[in-house]
Amino acid sequence: MIDKLYEDIVEHQQKIAVIGLGYVGLPVAIAFAKKVKVVGFDVDQNKIDRYQEGVDMTGDIGDAIIRDCTIEFTANEQQLTDIKFFIIAVPTPIQCGNVPDLKFVQHASRIVGRKLTPGAVIVYESTVYPGVTEDICIPVLEEESGLTYGVDFKVGYSPERINPGDKVHRLENIVKVVSGNDEETLQFVAQIYELIIEAGVYRAECIKVAEAAKVIENAQRDINIAFMNELSMLFNHMKIDTKAVLKAAGTKWNFLNFTPGLVGGHCIGIDPYYLTFKAEDCGYRSKIMLAGRHINDGMGKYVAQHIIKSLVQQSHELKNARIGILGLAFKEDCPDFRNTKVIDIIQELKEYGITLIIVDPLVDVAQVYKEHGIELSPLSALNNMNAIAVAVPHKQFVEMDVTDFANMYCSNEKKVLFDIKGIYERREFEERDFYYWSL
Repeated sequence: MIDKLYEDIVEHQQKIAVIGLGYVGLPVAIAFAKKVKVVGFDVDQNKIDRYQEGVDMTGDIGDAIIRDCTIEFTANEQQLTDIKFFIIAVPTPIQCGNVPDLKFVQHASRIVGRKLTPGAVIVYESTVYPGVTEDICIPVLEEESGLTYGVDFKVGYSPERINPGDKVHRLENIVKVVSGNDEETLQFVAQIYELIIEAGVYRAECIKVAEAAKVIENAQRDINIAFMNELSMLFNHMKIDTKAVLKAAGTKWNFLNFTPGLVGGHCIGIDPYYLTFKAEDCGYRSKIMLAGRHINDGMGKYVAQHIIKSLVQQSHELKNARIGILGLAFKEDCPDFRNTKVIDIIQELKEYGITLIIVDPLVDVAQVYKEHGIELSPLSALNNMNAIAVAVPHKQFVEMDVTDFANMYCSNEKKVLFDIKGIYERREFEERDFYYWSL
């Protein structure tokens, strides 16, 4: 039966449906639409309307590609009728208390469950802790469909590995981990993804292995960045340049190339909590992962407090200070500002009554105001500043030089620059009488 389904999909006799059209689901749908017929479903009608108009809501694909693709965009469940292959790629955020929030993946499972027919296959891409697919999602599919898992329908899991804003590591050239509830399903899911993944697929032993593999990828990175952040705080106390230390240490072949910084976004800053939640559910209290999260979650406040301390040391009056913040997105060259730690800096500085001029040419101005009440300004608004903090190294900011910055400050006082990720050369700014600081 599955062999026939693969043939029908390849021969355009069957459509596939991608549920959730955000930063993960949209690229998946776009890639498959080059090979097979695709229905792209999202519950957000406004998002669907914009896609139908040829507007890329993620800012990561491009309007022209959206406009020219053959995806059948819809928010209507009826257009999922008779579909046999579903990919679920919805967000899995955390709730207050750093507890996994599975409402989106459960809701998507209900939608798909209502449309399931015998012989269907469902693949989950959403990042979850080991066991979510089989213990939480599959019972929802059975309840909504009245069908029996493993008999009437099959399930696979293939974790997303998309890196928003990365023009080098794209969906097609990253090895895809795939899994299935049995050998037949595993091979089918592998064949389907091999249609679009040039780098090939890796067949995991089971669904739980694939779930665990994904969640530890980001947990590992989180821990390594936390170590760099802790080193940065230590070296700051010791009056040692962290960037210089890492450059020297990096001359050894097996030194890992991580740097300190703000850890936000919808993956690295969230996924470790999924694993620690499951660990506690199993009776194990995580030590390293939670310690890393504690450090990284506090970096925004740490940076803000250092900004305040530095302004006081340079004899600036906090009440009348004007500070420019360059960048609001969670990472460079990306319009996504979900879980950005720059917000932590902004909130901390606002408590001191400081005037903030925030600039980010990539993020959606209206959406930022709607979600955070923050009004963004153009780069030209940075004048008569007392201090500037480069929080996100977008390409436009990286290409700026010391003269570009010098023109933004009050002319009669010490110029203060906080280069949070250390993207500029300290010497160039200090030679122009800047007070320069970086993590």
